[in-house]
Amino acid sequence: MRVHTLKRAVIALALALPGAAIATVVAAPAAHADGCYTWQRTLSQGRSGEDVRQLQIRVAGWAAYRDIVRVDGSYGPETAAAVKRFQSAYGLPADGIAGSRTFAKIYELQDNDCTPKHFSYSELDNGCGRGGWSGGPLSSTATRANAVRTMWKLEALRRSLGDKPLYVTSGFRSIACNRQVGGASDSQHLYGTAADLVPRGSSLCQVARTARNRGFSGIYGPGYPGHSSHVHVDSRRENNNDRSTNSTSWSAPNCGIG
Repeated sequence: MRVHTLKRAVIALALALPGAAIATVVAAPAAHADGCYTWQRTLSQGRSGEDVRQLQIRVAGWAAYRDIVRVDGSYGPETAAAVKRFQSAYGLPADGIAGSRTFAKIYELQDNDCTPKHFSYSELDNGCGRGGWSGGPLSSTATRANAVRTMWKLEALRRSLGDKPLYVTSGFRSIACNRQVGGASDSQHLYGTAADLVPRGSSLCQVARTARNRGFSGIYGPGYPGHSSHVHVDSRRENNNDRSTNSTSWSAPNCGIG
């Protein structure tokens, strides 16, 4: 886990102070673990706010089978169940309450730019290699935010596959790029909500089957036309900006998914 310089300074100061002062310093809010986001309170069912929303983004890949975690800032049973799965996956006490140990694990997984440690903006960037987040139906800021949510689901998928590498061969595409590669006219790639994956150490079918439990509402893999060499995953059910209904669509016939 990253340790911020300020945190080390606070601890050193505490050691140099009398007992009463030590208690005051140690009880202060935790210093930032990195440059992205720091939680200042324990979260459990009934809580609401931006800190809950930030947590939901990071545990959205731990949804139940064929389900999603709504990123709405309200800590309900759905979020608590996802937190439990996250905790269990990383060897923490699975109580569904997000406290210091849960946040410490998130900090360990989180880079300073808010992406999970095994995925990056450059991987999810323009699929035709030109870079940038503009040229799609949404603002570059909104598209980039969607890409972060996609990456956290991919991090959960990777963990569920035994931490075996997953490579993104196509992420966000501008409208021009999507047209160039022959993508669907309202492809989820246009919104930063999709990724095409190639695994190492896992089969394509293992990826497709596992993705059903990691919050992806769109899955296309072996047996679906044009998907014999990769698995496509997306979050179409959560996308309120496309022209499609918010539904689940899975098809990988060679993997028993339909």
